[in-house]
Amino acid sequence: MSASVCALSPVRISVMKEEHIEVEGRVHTVLPGTMFRVELDNKHLVLATICGKMRKRFVRLTTGDRVKMEMSPYDLNKGRITWRLR
Repeated sequence: MSASVCALSPVRISVMKEEHIEVEGRVHTVLPGTMFRVELDNKHLVLATICGKMRKRFVRLTTGDRVKMEMSPYDLNKGRITWRLR
């Protein structure tokens, strides 16, 4: 008696990731828990947190720092700080 094994080839489904909106702003307020209130160039205030690379490298942000952020097109009130500009 022979057992037949059905080998299923894995099917790869490519899911497109949503594109993030990159904006620049200035840190308006430093909040607890590595959260920041960032004022964009169009005077809109956004709640932002720092990305993992910045957290790992202990990059310090203070009020008045220029930052580059990524924002989701679905929620324009929150963002992720990805870079500190000079």
